[in-house]
Amino acid sequence: MSTMSTTSVAPEVRKRVLGSRDRFWRPEDFDGSLDAVAQALSRLARSGEVRRVRRGLYWRGAPTRLGMAPPPPGRLASAVAGGTGSGPAGWSAALALGLSTQVARREAIAVPGRSPRSPGSVRYVSRAASTKRRDERLRPTEVALLEVLRDWDGLVEVSPADAVARIARLADDGTVRLDRVARASETEPPRVRERLRRLLVALGRPDMTDVVRPARSRSVRRDPTLAG
Repeated sequence: MSTMSTTSVAPEVRKRVLGSRDRFWRPEDFDGSLDAVAQALSRLARSGEVRRVRRGLYWRGAPTRLGMAPPPPGRLASAVAGGTGSGPAGWSAALALGLSTQVARREAIAVPGRSPRSPGSVRYVSRAASTKRRDERLRPTEVALLEVLRDWDGLVEVSPADAVARIARLADDGTVRLDRVARASETEPPRVRERLRRLLVALGRPDMTDVVRPARSRSVRRDPTLAG
């Protein structure tokens, strides 16, 4: 049982929070009354020492010329949505892969389930059917690849050859694990699977296409995106 009195909560919360950098804080991280801790965190948010993400969740980032740096999308997705298999969507995904320079007005995060309530700075996109993203414990960058494959023509600003080369570098350095992406594709839409099959061939990994179920629709198989 905690022995911290209500009057000692605020100084302790302030000391620990201000001594931290690049981490989330919750009332449960401290001893003492949860209400008193929540009030202390709320005061720190009003003074700009932390950023309120949502009720019961705060972020202490690095100070910048424009204010406190926001949490990285991947960490934010994990903190808010919980679990694994979440990552950038839309322009956020293309930017994360180096396939576009467009910066979205609001970060978009795809979650393999029901969308959590948005904290305001982030827009969540539900991918409730994409359960294999969670089962394969995909990293944010790997989720970004599947998201870009959903709308390749609308998001990718570089040539197909450049795009393949950039994805190849991410695979070579271990940032993107193609084997896990291939297995996770089982619960992706047919068009994503077909584009992934073509991408794997372009990356020199045709052996992995055996794991990716082909699309049944002839029109989807004729999709020119990433066609050789």
